[in-house]
Amino acid sequence: MRLVATTVIALRALRRNKMRSVLTALGMIIGVGAVIAMVSIGNGAKSQVESAIANLGQNVVTVFPGSLNTGGARGGWGSASTLVPDDTLAIQREIPGVVGVSGEVRLVGQALANGLNWFTNIYGESPDFPSIRSWPMAEGAMFTEADVRSAAKVAVIGQTIVDKIFPGSAPVGQTMRIRNIPFRIVGVLSPKGFNYFGTDEDDAVVVPYTSAMRRISIHTSLNSILIQATNQEQIPRLQQQVTDLLKQRRAGREPDFIVRNQLELAQAATTTTRTMTTLLGAIAGVSLIVGGIGIMNIMLVSVTERTREIGVRLAIGAHDRDIRLQFLLEAMVLSLMGGAIGILAGVGASHIVSIVNGWPVLVSSFSIIVAFLFSGVVGIVFGFYPAHKAAQLDPIEALRFE
Repeated sequence: MRLVATTVIALRALRRNKMRSVLTALGMIIGVGAVIAMVSIGNGAKSQVESAIANLGQNVVTVFPGSLNTGGARGGWGSASTLVPDDTLAIQREIPGVVGVSGEVRLVGQALANGLNWFTNIYGESPDFPSIRSWPMAEGAMFTEADVRSAAKVAVIGQTIVDKIFPGSAPVGQTMRIRNIPFRIVGVLSPKGFNYFGTDEDDAVVVPYTSAMRRISIHTSLNSILIQATNQEQIPRLQQQVTDLLKQRRAGREPDFIVRNQLELAQAATTTTRTMTTLLGAIAGVSLIVGGIGIMNIMLVSVTERTREIGVRLAIGAHDRDIRLQFLLEAMVLSLMGGAIGILAGVGASHIVSIVNGWPVLVSSFSIIVAFLFSGVVGIVFGFYPAHKAAQLDPIEALRFE
């Protein structure tokens, strides 16, 4: 009952000075709102990067060529041309838990059909490519393993190629020339749009990698090998087994390849956004401290104004702890009230920024809970000294105070 009575007295005291209470809580409102808004914007950016990485495929391990060393000069990653189709077949044959494998050849060239042309990206891949890249077919079907073995002149195209070369017509079954070589279109990939790096994913022609190597170019090696694991937990094991197998196939030579997994790529891509989110949250958190200082300042003023009231309460039997609890509750109510309003303001500001600027935002319940609890802690920390000062007043001196 004593706690309830003390709480009622504290709320009554705050209600007597409504405007001052609101202005005091304003510091917490701004602080909590800024934290929620900044963290939400940062989390939204991080989520967008992760989504872009996931768009490149699920549970993917990629093998890249290594560095070519010639006469002491090192060419850097990708300069070695030692990944061959046999490496792809060996991975597919000897490593368990592999869902799909695709040897990849990347080219650029002119595509022509219907009197129209378009300079585009040409990818030599295997039939597992749509599964690895999580890229379903919109029309037709993917080419087959038989097409890869025979280096067939077949192709699958992206939506941009449909729009630029086959406007208003069905492309499946038609013929398109790539570097003056006719390819029959067997399928159209679903639209993906632009990725996080600003590249149009749909601006692509996919052919069997053997066709890319023998018919379109004179490549004798692959640019990379894409390997899909069963699940995320299998990626480290798969990465190690691929590394061991390729080392074994090179008969003890210095490794001329590098194996990277999707988790490493996602981690590297989100490092900047994670750092920025932390920095923005820390800057916004400073305003919480400033709000706490404002609460302490007002509570000290309140103690001075109500010295006689404190003296009367002490004289009629109130304990020191009752006075301390009363002022501590007042500080906590101000802080928590500011925190609650700040959360609403922060969530609202996040959505307004998203609508006006088109930025992605992600409001997490965890950040809301932490911000609210932190506002309560600020109220306790910065309200303790004024409350303790009030509890230590001498009743006789307090009653004499004018």
